[in-house]
Parts: sequence; C-alpha cells; structure tokens
Amino acid sequence: MGDLVEDAVDLVLDADPLFASLLGVPGHDHRLRDVGEDGERALRARAVEIAERAGAADDLDELTRAVAVDQADSVVCRVDARLVEHTYSEALSAPVTGLLGMLPLLRPTGEEAERAYLTRLAAVPRFLAQVTERNRAGLAAGRLPLAHLVRAAAARVERYLADPAADPLRTPGLGASNARERDRLLEREVRPAFAAYHGFLLAEVVAHGRPDDRPGLCALPGGDVTYASLVRMHTTTDRTPEQLHRTGLDLIAGLEREYAELGFGTIAEVRERKRADPALRWRDPDEMLAVARATIARAEAVAPSWFGRVPSTRCAVERVPEADEPNAPRAYYLDPSMDGARPGTYFVNTHRASEQDRTLAEATAFHEAVPGHHFQLALLQETGDLPLLRRIASIEAHIEGWALYTERLADEMGLYSDATARLGMLALDSMRAARLVVDTGLHAFGWTRDQVVAYLRENTVLSDVDIQSETDRYVEQPGQALAYMVGRLEFQRLRAEASARQGDAFDLRAFHDLVLASGPLPMDALAGLVERRFA
Repeated sequence: MGDLVEDAVDLVLDADPLFASLLGVPGHDHRLRDVGEDGERALRARAVEIAERAGAADDLDELTRAVAVDQADSVVCRVDARLVEHTYSEALSAPVTGLLGMLPLLRPTGEEAERAYLTRLAAVPRFLAQVTERNRAGLAAGRLPLAHLVRAAAARVERYLADPAADPLRTPGLGASNARERDRLLEREVRPAFAAYHGFLLAEVVAHGRPDDRPGLCALPGGDVTYASLVRMHTTTDRTPEQLHRTGLDLIAGLEREYAELGFGTIAEVRERKRADPALRWRDPDEMLAVARATIARAEAVAPSWFGRVPSTRCAVERVPEADEPNAPRAYYLDPSMDGARPGTYFVNTHRASEQDRTLAEATAFHEAVPGHHFQLALLQETGDLPLLRRIASIEAHIEGWALYTERLADEMGLYSDATARLGMLALDSMRAARLVVDTGLHAFGWTRDQVVAYLRENTVLSDVDIQSETDRYVEQPGQALAYMVGRLEFQRLRAEASARQGDAFDLRAFHDLVLASGPLPMDALAGLVERRFA
C-alpha cells in the first residue's frame, strides 16, 4: 500500500507546487499550480480515486489512512468550492496576491534549482491567464467578488508594478547567465502579464463586484452547499453552522467574566482604554520585532519542562515584506524547508505600527512560534519515521487548534510578562470565539459586512485596523477561521479526559509529545489516538 501513500503525497503537492518548494520537497520547483478548469477537473478525479482506495485499504495503519482520506477529500472540496473564481485579495489564499507573497520567499541554490526557478517564472503568464479565465467564468456564473476586495487586489498588483528595479521576483544570487534570463523574463513576459491582469481587474471585474451588504457565500449560487462542505473540511467534524454559531455566542459570554476577573472591566471599557492609551500601541516596527524576539526566547527557555522534545532549530523572526503588509494577516508562520535551507519563520506585520495593539504581541508569538506552530511544524521535519504524507498534511483544525491551545498553555507556563500581556490572551480568545459567530453569520445567515464589523467592535477588543482586515479575511477564506476554536476545544477536552482517566499518573509532557509527534490528524483520529495511549 506504499504506492497509495506516495500517490496521496503527489496529489497534495501537485495541488500546490509552490507549497512543495517552500517545504523543500524536490521535484516540483519548476511548476505553478494548475488553476485551469481542465487541470482542476483532472486533479479532482485523482483525489476521488485516492480517497476510495484509502477508505478500502486494510493494510494501512489507521492514522495514515485517516490522513490520506482527509487530504484527498480536501482536494475535492477545494476544487468544488471554486473559490479561485471569486477570491482576489487575501494574501495567503487568493491566487495572484498569494503568488506575489510566496514566490519571493524562494532562494534557489545551484544550477538545477536556478533553472527550475526560471521555468517557474516563465509559467507566471500562463498562470495569470488561467486565473483571468476562471475569474471571467465566475462572473458569468454569478460567483461575484466583493468590489472593494477587487480594488484591493488591483492596488496590490499596482504596488508590484510600481518599482521595476525593486521587483521582489528578481531572486538574488543567481549565476550571471541565469540572472540575465531572469531579468529578460521579468521585463518581457512576467511584468507585462501582471499589467494585463491589473487592467482586467479594473476594466472587467470591479464594476461587477458585489456590494458590502452581500459578502457571504450564501449570496452566491450554490453557496449554502459550498459553505457546509468547507465547514466540514476545515473543522474535520460534522458540526453545523448553527451549532458553531451558538458555541461562539456562549464562549463570548464566558469571556466577559474573565475580563472582569482580570481587573480590566467590561469589553467596552477595555476597548476604550486601548483606544485612548498610547502606551498600549507601538512606537515603530523595530519595537514590534524586538518584543517578538524576546517573547520567543523566554518561551524557548522554559519549554523543556513542558515538552519531552523541542525543535533543534530556533524560530526566526522577520518583518512581513512592506508591499504585502496591507493584504497580509497581523502575523503568520512559515514552515522550515525540509532541506534545512530556510528556518521556520515568524513573520510580523508592522503595517501602520503606531495604530496596532501591543497587548496582542506575546499571545500571538506563542501561537505562531513557540510553543505553537514552530514546535508543531519544525518537529515534524525532524520526525524521520513518520510518513511524508503525515508531515505535510494541511489539517487546519489540528494545526490551528494546537496553536490556539498554546496561548492558554503559555499562561500555565508562566510566560505572560504582566496583566496587560494576559489581556492580549483574552483579546485573542475573544477574536477566535467571535470567528465562530461572524464566519457563520457571513456565509450561512446572510450578515452584511457592516454587521460583522459591528459585532467584532462590540465583542472583541481588536483595533479597527485588525477588525477591517479580519473581516475581509473571513469573506475570502470561508470556514477556515472556524478551525482555530474547534480544534482548541478538542485539545482541551482530550487533555482533560486523559488526565481524569489517569489521575496522578497523567504526564502532560507525554500528552504534548504524542499530539505533536502524530502529525496533523482529523479530530476523530486524534481522539482515538489519545484515548488509546492514555487509557
């Protein structure tokens, strides 16, 4: 059955060759994702066949079979959702802005890698032509984007085109002849293709964009069915939008009490204090980066008391490239490459730093870096006996659920420097709980964009900058934001039940090592694993 696992790996990497390169998995460095209708139809057929084979396999271990089925089903779900047709702006999910953000992170070394990069660069015009074709198909079918997100995407491409001399796709370090070919491709093929796409957005798409009062999938043809499928994919559960909405409302009510117990008053009072107190905002980008590095170092120092295994490499901290900042999340983590060429990196978005909330800094660093995503994903690269499929699987409920779990774990570890930093932990909890409410509100219950913004203003303490960017993210990544809290609640439940079963014999370090060493799993598979090991 080894061929089945290899086929599942090929499926995952063929679905996103750029992801393969960022991971350092060879064989895909010359390609971009095929987003054409025919290419996605063929990919879907492969995924259906792999899911059927994996479901029937009786000589495959239970966890690997669960991951193979999940990853194949996820490909089917993503193709069927047709998000490529109406997703334009979000930096980590929209095809064009995502390409502009991720491609500059590659650093080919050696003649073969350089030639592969040039082949990939030469494929950019075809990729943009495919996206254009799919965008037009979406318009024709009534799958319309929000007009203001189309304008944001056009502005992102315009920023790319504005300074040819500083083109981020001009990857440094290439040999002389390859550098000349790179520059020729950029000047004669790549940049003109981006200019054409920019013109297409302004000439053909903006005028057909939806207004902000109809932002959810439920406003699009077949949107209700698509959203239900995406909810299942991102949470790996059968919980309905209605159930998730209610869970979010209940969590928000509980957090109100925690704010008061911490001594900061109601959410409204906290929000007013954060708005009025300049000490709760940043001086400049350098201060943001310095605090991130100090917070991670503090967590690294105490981690061995809470984990049996820690990564052998430290987490790097870098600023989000300035051109990407307006479209990028507040922070994100990029996995280390398997070849060791690029370390796991925590990216801090310093956009409009003086308007950003400094109380969130420590909880965000724990989530994205240590002991969150960096421990989770860097350790996977060091787990040589785990099948590659289990190390590269993208299962949001497990990956993001773990990272959110570590924000509270950091409090147990004594890592928050003061009450203000703990306030940030509650603030992020409010956001993740509110996501259950507003994501379902948008896509299942027909909320307007203004309703989402108003709810976040009333029930979270996020800055207005964050509220606006978060809202746009939920519009263009339907269901993804649900994975965080659904996964965290499951980690907490499994830990509590394992501790209750074993009593004084329960070893928290062993629990953490188990759930990290397994690789990302669907929630039901994770539950079975913990129940067997902590019987």
